[in-house]
Amino acid sequence: MRNLKLFERFKSTQIHAFTSSQDSPSTSTNGSSSSPRMNFLRHPKPTSKSFSRSLLPHGFPTTDLLEPPLDSYLKPIDLVESLSNLYRRIESSSESETSMLYLEQYTVLRSLGDAKLLRRCLLNARRHAVDVPCKVVLSAWLRFERREHELVGVESMDCNGFAIECPKSSLSRGCDLNLVNEHCKCCEEEEIKVSRADEFSGLDEESDFSFCVGLEKAKCVRSRIASLSRPFEAMLYGSFVESRASEIDFSENGISVEAMVALNIYSRLKRVDLFRVETVFELLGLATKFCCDDLKSACESRLASSITDLDKALTFVDYALEERAELLLSACLQVFLRELPQSLHSSKVMRLFCSSEAKEGLSFLGSECLFMLYYFLSQVGMEEKLSAEAMLVLLERTREFALANWQKAVALHQMGCVLFERKDYKAAQFHFRLASSLGHVYSLAGVSRTEYKQGKSHSAFKLMNYLISKHKPRGWMYQERSLYNAGDDEKLKDLATATELDPTLTFPYKYRAVMKFERKQVKEAFEEVDRLIQFKLTPDCLELRAWLFLAVGDKESCLRDIRAVLTLEPKYVVFGGRMRGDLVEALTAQCSEVDCWVKLYDRWSAVDDVGSLGVVHQMLQNDPSKNFLRFRQSLLLLRLNCQGAAMRCLRMAWNLAASEAERLVYEGWLLYDMSYVDEALTKAEKAISIQRSFEAFFLKAYVLAEKNLDPDESSCVAQVLEEALKCPSDGLRKGQALNNLGSIYIDCSMLDQAETAYKNALEIKHTRAHQGLARVYFLKNQRKEACEEMTKLINKAFSKAAAYEKRTEDCGREKTKEDLDMATTLDPLRTCPYRYRAAVLMDDQRETEAVEELSKAIAFRPELQTLHLRAAFHEATGKLSLAAQDCEAALCLDPNHTETLHLYSRSKDQASSIDNTIAGLD
Repeated sequence: MRNLKLFERFKSTQIHAFTSSQDSPSTSTNGSSSSPRMNFLRHPKPTSKSFSRSLLPHGFPTTDLLEPPLDSYLKPIDLVESLSNLYRRIESSSESETSMLYLEQYTVLRSLGDAKLLRRCLLNARRHAVDVPCKVVLSAWLRFERREHELVGVESMDCNGFAIECPKSSLSRGCDLNLVNEHCKCCEEEEIKVSRADEFSGLDEESDFSFCVGLEKAKCVRSRIASLSRPFEAMLYGSFVESRASEIDFSENGISVEAMVALNIYSRLKRVDLFRVETVFELLGLATKFCCDDLKSACESRLASSITDLDKALTFVDYALEERAELLLSACLQVFLRELPQSLHSSKVMRLFCSSEAKEGLSFLGSECLFMLYYFLSQVGMEEKLSAEAMLVLLERTREFALANWQKAVALHQMGCVLFERKDYKAAQFHFRLASSLGHVYSLAGVSRTEYKQGKSHSAFKLMNYLISKHKPRGWMYQERSLYNAGDDEKLKDLATATELDPTLTFPYKYRAVMKFERKQVKEAFEEVDRLIQFKLTPDCLELRAWLFLAVGDKESCLRDIRAVLTLEPKYVVFGGRMRGDLVEALTAQCSEVDCWVKLYDRWSAVDDVGSLGVVHQMLQNDPSKNFLRFRQSLLLLRLNCQGAAMRCLRMAWNLAASEAERLVYEGWLLYDMSYVDEALTKAEKAISIQRSFEAFFLKAYVLAEKNLDPDESSCVAQVLEEALKCPSDGLRKGQALNNLGSIYIDCSMLDQAETAYKNALEIKHTRAHQGLARVYFLKNQRKEACEEMTKLINKAFSKAAAYEKRTEDCGREKTKEDLDMATTLDPLRTCPYRYRAAVLMDDQRETEAVEELSKAIAFRPELQTLHLRAAFHEATGKLSLAAQDCEAALCLDPNHTETLHLYSRSKDQASSIDNTIAGLD
């Protein structure tokens, strides 16, 4: 595609335009989870004023202003088919292709919002990267995903202990397949392998000629200099005058005698680390001029190792570009990238990435590396909310270096989204159309939206009708079409279909809630937004409910939701920055510690996770030094599937740790949550050796349990939890430890001890212990008591979906279908009920209905177990190609899942056998 004049204008703009930013980056809380969510208190009856549109709070959302955002990532029309195709391509790819395929997998899976899954894609891409610049980009990308720049005392070029992410290993050539679980030893002091006498032993060799620079001489050995390159060999042993001269004048070559002496030393010792950086620069120029490849490589490595900060990188980068020194340039880029996001606000760095001169200079790195570089920069830029001008230049570079269709599509689609946000609808539509022409069907939603914004509602409606008729309908298609429907009934019908096909879409719930509130159906409005918040917690949904509470005069509930919003995103601009003075005053008001603890116990025992978040936020506002509350916050956020916010809480706890032992505990939790189990265990044990604390023992127990010990070995986890209970702690932590202890006792078949632990937890109002106690009764064959315990949990807990689901496991089949349907109603993202219903249908030989039940869940949440089960159903009904496709999609999510690997192999063998039989008949 030819360059647009728009971009030429952007390129000529002064660089400060590139670095202007808006609000701080926000943490995404999208994603699905089987975690229980919040089921809220009854809402107050509205006063008559609540119904007056004119008396609603200023800025209150209205249906005529509501519209869903356009997703800025790739959204395959059939995710299962895309994952299946990716798995086959990865399995059959050459080493040079594999890294980019994993980056494509990262792009395709972004719509799922699973941070661990995305990180694994980047790790695999880094493992298979061969070129140094690609390694540098992917290593920095992994660092950015961990948000290490938020940790106090951690420098950008520090090694975090993992070889795959070490800045030094990124500068080594070749593939690093074995580095994923390898610990880096770069921080250890290396032993000097060569004695000082050995170092300089080669210098005793007799010199037989000299290079002269002015009046100074550098004595050298002819054979050693000649061995450095073919040009030197031709000069010293060929038919040139220099081959017979004992002194060769090098004064006109612009090099100092010091550099020529260094050349002599290098020719004998093959080392350049003995020289000053300025001298190494001269040697590098000489090596380039005389084609001394080994010397050039050694000089680049020496210079690259000296680039440790932004100033040095900016000093060296122009030289690296001029000399086309790949390793040196990679070292400079590494500093810029590991300083992200701060370096994006440097005019000098942005000039490097955005100017046309730099584009030409970087071109020798190759299109694949440069696509990775600009793709990474554009993702960081979008999170940082850079100005549209800066984003468009970064995305244009991404598109220019794109080779595959998916690469071009993601750049074009994101360019369309940026232009759409700046209300340049014609330009946005142009880019959306280009992206759709490359096979990205979702970009047509962007086309229809831009048509709508230009007053062409009928054209937008026709386009979405076309999509729905041509493709298997998806929730987002009906959601999009609802915007262009003229009548409310048609609009609501489309939104209902969108929710049925994809309950993860938040817009339909928000629209229905606002519409019902406008129609004075206040109770129904709250029910609509509560229904969403129960299974998907996002700042905008909480903010909407806070608006509703404010409108009906429930200030306390409004403040609770605002505090929860600020826990998810501390810099979120609530109510568009138009918060009432009394709310601001109430948010900053101090609350007595006793009252806060009473509230927290009340909310925690009621399994009210959002209410607990609000109280913890208030307690930390009163006293930020209570770091253990941040761990409590992280647990709540993980339960609510807000992993990004949970990790931020742990990083804040790390930053504010009052002791080395406390900091080790939070390091351990960060490692544990990123699946570095062994490393987390090491941190826990080191913390315990310094100071015995509840948190350290609790971490150790979690990690040991994660290691899937045999039942005989599980007793050690129980011992660790017992040690934790001996340490000072509050009732909340003690209740959770007792609950976990009960689970371990069950694993060890110590049912009486488990019963005691659960009952002790219930005595301090740890309500979730009802579930464990029910399990004990079930294993003791006391079915009635088990069902009663789960019923108690359902009656007490605000978050009930998990309780309904678990009651079906422990209490027989009497109310199974009813409980599973209720679990799906409360939390449609829980896939276990779909699998159970499908299994029942399969047992009744209703195969088609069983597959349809699973397909409902897979359409919005393609989970490993659900894909595996559908593959098994397909195999049982002889649909082997569909079984293989589901297996491939599942293995794309987890390539080591043993059961799926066996099923996949079996399906392929059966298909091959059938093909051979048919061929024999022919």
